[in-house]
Amino acid sequence: MSRWIIFILFYLFMSFYGFQAIKTISKSNWVYFIFISIAVLVLGNFMLQFIAASEGRVLNPSKSYAFGFLLAFMSFNLVLIPILLGEDIIRVVLGLYDKLLTSKQTFYMPSRRKFISQIAIGLAAIPFTSLLYGMYKGKYRFRVLSYQLYFEDLPEAFDGYKITQISDIHCGSFDNRDKIEYGVNLINEQKSDVIMFTGDMVNNKTSEMASWKDLFGSLKAKDGKYSVLGNHDYGDYVNWPTPEAKAQNFKDLLQTQKDMGFDLLLNESRTIEKNGQRLAIIGVENWGAGGFKKAGDLKKAAQDIDENDFKILMSHDPSHWEQEVVEDDYHYHLTLSGHTHGMQFGIEIPGWFKWSPVKWRYKHWAGIYKEKGQYINVNRGFGYLGYPGRVGIWPEITVIELKKGVKHA
Repeated sequence: MSRWIIFILFYLFMSFYGFQAIKTISKSNWVYFIFISIAVLVLGNFMLQFIAASEGRVLNPSKSYAFGFLLAFMSFNLVLIPILLGEDIIRVVLGLYDKLLTSKQTFYMPSRRKFISQIAIGLAAIPFTSLLYGMYKGKYRFRVLSYQLYFEDLPEAFDGYKITQISDIHCGSFDNRDKIEYGVNLINEQKSDVIMFTGDMVNNKTSEMASWKDLFGSLKAKDGKYSVLGNHDYGDYVNWPTPEAKAQNFKDLLQTQKDMGFDLLLNESRTIEKNGQRLAIIGVENWGAGGFKKAGDLKKAAQDIDENDFKILMSHDPSHWEQEVVEDDYHYHLTLSGHTHGMQFGIEIPGWFKWSPVKWRYKHWAGIYKEKGQYINVNRGFGYLGYPGRVGIWPEITVIELKKGVKHA
């Protein structure tokens, strides 16, 4: 309860400065009423959604949108605070200076300047409108990112082999079938040799996939579809009535993936053969740092492959690559991960610049990285979770073409 009190006080403090800016540039009571109404509705809806009884750390669409609107409104006010607070400090200093200099008996503080509030509101509108856009359109702004990766020891039969990677579907967040159908069709249009899904099919429960099973079941690739589990696929964030209910949910998830045509690798491996040569696909269960589930067993997953095989590893959390995979005795040529979502927020100019606050949590958080002759691709995710949108870090479909040889500059 104390956390809620602190949060409400902070929210009121922010809203006060937002109201001060509005009041400075407008004399309309209707404008004041609209601002106050929005502040009350956003806070009220958020509290209603998150104080109500829940099944655990479950984020359904209603909660996500409540959080999204709160985030947008708070971002507006947070930009205003340092500007207006800075102006307030200057106003107090000028008032004190005037009183001391003129020996006035009363303290007079200069009024707020309209142009300062106008500048502040203009700046505050940038994150506010961006977050609203991210909720309205950004979350379904699918894009295809294509890479060519060169390997001297790639079997010749696999020169030009194309992999489509998708990750973090989070189907429990979806609210627009037409957009998801477009995204699924975009995956199929890549006509890759194989599709690899790197975990988090659902938010919480297998039942979330019921409405989307036919769409994702329509994904096709010549050499099949492979998948692994992410941290959300185990049902660990739900307060299940019984252990049996949780076990049944997990069993249902395994069957659902099978029904959709995915070959789910649970610390297992497969091989794809062409012209007497082969490519090894290794899939581990979720292995995450920082409190996330560690069910992945790399040694077990790779026990049936040869040390000299060309190896592609599927592991949901990129922390696994950094902490175990790169230093493993086996050389894993390419690891495919997801998990970070790129935080669904950042600034990115493909090939030039990328930044997101998630970089402070994950060293490898989006795109291609290379260490000790081994590559990892961290997919930014197909879906979304928590904040129901994306800003700057768009939903991703990755296409990786394997090439034999050395890349020339």
